[in-house]
Amino acid sequence: MSDTVPERTPEHIDVLIVGAGLSGIGAAAHLRRECPRKSLAILESRGAIGGTWDLFRYPGIRSDSDMFTLGYSFRPWTDARSIADGPSIRSYVADTAREYGLGRHIRFHLRVTHASWSSETARWTVTAVRTGPGEHGPGHETGHGAEDGSGHGTGGGSGAGHGKGSGEGIEEGAEEASGGDAGRGPEDGPGGPGDSGDSGETVTLTCSFLMACTGYYRYDEGYRPALPGEHDFRGPIVHPQHWPDDLDHTGRRVVVIGSGATAVTLVPALAEKAEHVTMLQRSPTYVAAVPSRDRLADRIRRHLPARTAYRIVRWKNVLFSMAVYRLSRRRPKLVKALLRRGAAVALPAGFDVDTHFAPSYDPWDQRLCAVPDGDLFRAVREGRADVVTDHIERLTPDGVTLRSGRRLPADIVVTATGLNLLAIGGMRLSVDGRDVELPRTLAYKGMMLSGVPNFSLTVGYTNASWTLKADLVSRYVCRLLRHMDAHGHRAVTPVAPDLEDRDALAPLIDLKSGYVLRSAGLLPRQGPEAPWRLYQNYLRDVRLMRSGPVTDGVRFTGAVRRPRDLP
Repeated sequence: MSDTVPERTPEHIDVLIVGAGLSGIGAAAHLRRECPRKSLAILESRGAIGGTWDLFRYPGIRSDSDMFTLGYSFRPWTDARSIADGPSIRSYVADTAREYGLGRHIRFHLRVTHASWSSETARWTVTAVRTGPGEHGPGHETGHGAEDGSGHGTGGGSGAGHGKGSGEGIEEGAEEASGGDAGRGPEDGPGGPGDSGDSGETVTLTCSFLMACTGYYRYDEGYRPALPGEHDFRGPIVHPQHWPDDLDHTGRRVVVIGSGATAVTLVPALAEKAEHVTMLQRSPTYVAAVPSRDRLADRIRRHLPARTAYRIVRWKNVLFSMAVYRLSRRRPKLVKALLRRGAAVALPAGFDVDTHFAPSYDPWDQRLCAVPDGDLFRAVREGRADVVTDHIERLTPDGVTLRSGRRLPADIVVTATGLNLLAIGGMRLSVDGRDVELPRTLAYKGMMLSGVPNFSLTVGYTNASWTLKADLVSRYVCRLLRHMDAHGHRAVTPVAPDLEDRDALAPLIDLKSGYVLRSAGLLPRQGPEAPWRLYQNYLRDVRLMRSGPVTDGVRFTGAVRRPRDLP
């Protein structure tokens, strides 16, 4: 009689989602709505849902897109504020998970490291390592956000971790047997309280379709260049991605290094309690004041049913933002002048607008920063904050010395210097034993990869709300799954056109922001035309992904060996 223990067959899931942030929860809800017979699971490396909006805890954390477009298409945003704070967004994501019964499908503290596709069985074999409660931010792993509303939200769940699942308002911007409430991690057992870091235990699952809803930046570390003399500085040096819970800035002098969305959010928030806050930038960014509350939306919502009003306001905001973007690209000098004029009116008389708020590049070469009700301008106008455009010479024990010779006194230095990109959460993909080199792949409709079967990734718009694209991706996947079921297909693979020089192609995220330029070589590429080209155009994508064919540019196949024949 043999003592050999038979190898356990991995659990099989129809659709496996990596990341329980804004994108991942949205994808799962779409599957519940449109493909209810499909089994699903969500793997999340941390102990709570929410992704970006649960990871980031710095003062003032908020969206910089309106919530009528950052919210899900199927679930109206009902809060009075159009520009919402992080905890409110986190609650919205958690409430959505609860409404669609997703809590039992989320498996916390599992970080996906490898996914291997077999054409023989038409299945992915997914390997995940169990993580501890300190994964990507100690103190934020309790998972109680679904109950108390604390936190924030967008995508992240694998590799070194990662998000922008919306990432709106952020710089340049999935438990092995869960049955609990949405947003709550396991109470005990491997990966529960008392553990720290990876436990070393691995979990293997198989799935028919794999969705990477991980955002595009590293959760474990932000971009943080070395600062000359930083070891001489007596105070704390803090990156917003790892904001200490116990940092008290009341009555202290703060220097915020950076000029992107994180910096312009932090400065007015810190200025409420600090003695003074200085935003120190090497070069300026376009900043526009936007109302935190949409008065027209308020009037529409008073007179129409919630869902009808939501759809109208959502389309109003989509069309307005598209018009602004198109005007920026066609008439950049005009938009530059309008942005400059808006800043000049909001700032004190005599303020040097051209030095501090007039970039050399055109609007939307980099993402435009929105400040609700002009809070940044107001803080400067009231003398609680100022903006300095210069280069750092070195840090001293009590401040920052600039190249110009000027000294900025500081008790706290905040390095709002950006993110580190990380494609598909850092997981390794292989197809029939061969590793997938992401920079050698082409993005199909901005959501699949050439040569990679039954796989999707979610990357939102750079010129509009993240969720607009995330919703389209999830609905397209549902269309694709229904088509495959109806025609007996088990696999769908994008087939790239023949191109002579792939190295000359644009990266998937085609912005000139520093965080993109630093890592563009690690990303999938875009082709020269649709369906391999991204146009950052929601209306065009609606036509392409909601009503366009699902058969163009792809190859459908069946499994050589059917799952029922598997041992």
